[in-house]
Amino acid sequence: MPNAPRSIRRRDVLRGGSVAAASLLAAPVFGRARRDDEVVRLGIVGLRGRGWNHYHAFKGLPGVQIVALCDVDAEVLTRRAAEAAPEAAAAGREIATFADVRDLLARDDVDAVSIATPNHLHALHTVWACEAGKHVYVEKPVSHNLWEGRRMVEIARRTNRIVQAGTQSRSSPAINEAIAWFQAGGLGAPKLAQGLCYKPRKSIGRVPLPLDPPAQVNHDLWSGPRQPGPVQRAQYHYDWHWQWPFGNGDLGNQGVHQMDLCRWALGAKALPTRIVTAGGRFGYADDGTTPNTLVAYYDLQPAPMVFEVRGLPKDLASQALPDWGANMDRVHGTTISVIVYAEQGRLTITSDYSVAVAHDHEGKELRRWKQDGDHFANFIDAVRLRDPGALHADVAEGHLSAGYCHIANDSIRLGQRDSMESIERAVADAPHALDAMARMRAHLVANGVELDKDRPTFGRTLAIDPVEERYVGDADAESLRRGTYRQGFTISESV
Repeated sequence: MPNAPRSIRRRDVLRGGSVAAASLLAAPVFGRARRDDEVVRLGIVGLRGRGWNHYHAFKGLPGVQIVALCDVDAEVLTRRAAEAAPEAAAAGREIATFADVRDLLARDDVDAVSIATPNHLHALHTVWACEAGKHVYVEKPVSHNLWEGRRMVEIARRTNRIVQAGTQSRSSPAINEAIAWFQAGGLGAPKLAQGLCYKPRKSIGRVPLPLDPPAQVNHDLWSGPRQPGPVQRAQYHYDWHWQWPFGNGDLGNQGVHQMDLCRWALGAKALPTRIVTAGGRFGYADDGTTPNTLVAYYDLQPAPMVFEVRGLPKDLASQALPDWGANMDRVHGTTISVIVYAEQGRLTITSDYSVAVAHDHEGKELRRWKQDGDHFANFIDAVRLRDPGALHADVAEGHLSAGYCHIANDSIRLGQRDSMESIERAVADAPHALDAMARMRAHLVANGVELDKDRPTFGRTLAIDPVEERYVGDADAESLRRGTYRQGFTISESV
């Protein structure tokens, strides 16, 4: 690749650098010229599930060569390398394999990396990659806490690297057109943005004693900034999503897509000034620690936002059915969506990342948009153009959308059990929050939750400085914002 980054040694990957640069929130640009004659050599990091989707998406793009695979699970790495080998051999190439991403990043023959590791590794691997001179496609949520998300933006700017967030709705021409139409007043002034993540999440079970990690996994590398202790979950892979040290619950898993769309539709370019939450983990007792039921209310202009997470089905009878997904609560026929209410109707963006529909107040369809985009191709185009402004989901956008999830999670983590009556009285000055709390109450009662015994958590109301991206006057919240890191896996305060 012309003008490829210089080679660095592994210790350089760990060293980190200096001052931050200002973030830019660039608008999506479609139809830029492609430079398909320029080869981009790519490494895929994290191969078990989503990362293997990355492999198939990138390998079909003109001028992209996948030259390296990386995974801390030796069985997964061996299997994926065997699957990739025939096609690479037919092209006269071999694919290098690595357990440690730092060894991959130290190679000269890698121009960019695609990261699909667990959430707690996203920021660390992105910082390392930028310091190593690599461009980065990083899955959502881009960060595990608010502080490290801002560090990702800073390192991308300082090193002039292309860093794309994996919120693929940003590459849909249909959704871009629908949001532009809405923001131009297609339905009048916005009144409320409602994000829905009604996605079935059954119990992950409970192990009586902590378990040893699987023998084929390098648990030290998998743990990264966290202490590599025993495992408190039956399924090592994926179920980390529901444990705070590694995941961000469904708000930061599925919900971050809808959060990104809510924020985008409202034109919110910064964090809100206040966050209020309530919820908990209901319906089962397991090793999960993140809420499966959550309401988050955001003070925003020009309109507030309410986000709702539900992992249980619509009622207790549905819990006995094998297919919870067909029996979730619905709002205007949707379970996972964004609904933005306005003076003259509502705009709904569905969960397939390429469809938006406008209705009037009587439910009559006014307009429909449908067109998918290629988020991976957009990343490659931006790499070839050496232009972060060509990205549809620059890391600065990914950071803010993840940040909206983090502040709600921080609020609920710092909350205390309380009665629904008390919670509803506390939010009486915010009608949209009160309505959402009432809906949550009805949902839990329908699922057989005895709210006088299994009381929800009322999250701590947090005041936020949106310029500094800090909590105001709350040391506990600041500790969560900053996170913890162990030696060898740290991110510098000023990258």
